[in-house]
Amino acid sequence: MNIGQILKTKARGVSTARAEDTIQEIATRLAQRKIGAVVIVGENGKVVGIISERDIIRLIAEHGPKALTMVASSGMTREVVSCSKTSTLEEIMDAMTQGRFRHLPVIEDGSLVGIVSIGDVVKHHTAEVELEVTAMRGYLATG
Repeated sequence: MNIGQILKTKARGVSTARAEDTIQEIATRLAQRKIGAVVIVGENGKVVGIISERDIIRLIAEHGPKALTMVASSGMTREVVSCSKTSTLEEIMDAMTQGRFRHLPVIEDGSLVGIVSIGDVVKHHTAEVELEVTAMRGYLATG
């Protein structure tokens, strides 16, 4: 299974923000949409960072309540690891495990086309495993 197949099953659109948006604005967006990360885009729409709930917690731990008035660029991850629609589920699982992150932007031809979360990965991996088990049971039953 590849990421393009996963994106087809997800709602369209990726929540984005600008580097000058405040942490409070981003935290509000995360809470309202019940999501864990927002992709930060530049003037040209290109991905310049990503900020997650974990990043916001780190900022609050380091700066206290004033962290909420800081801008996204002060706490976002700038070296964004991404994938493409042709990336496989295994590649994504490896990248997330190695990088210890839970969200991966999907970029095609330099443009943001989606985002994949660890929840998406687990859901589809579980479905693949269940399909294999069902096939094996059928094979064994017909012997």
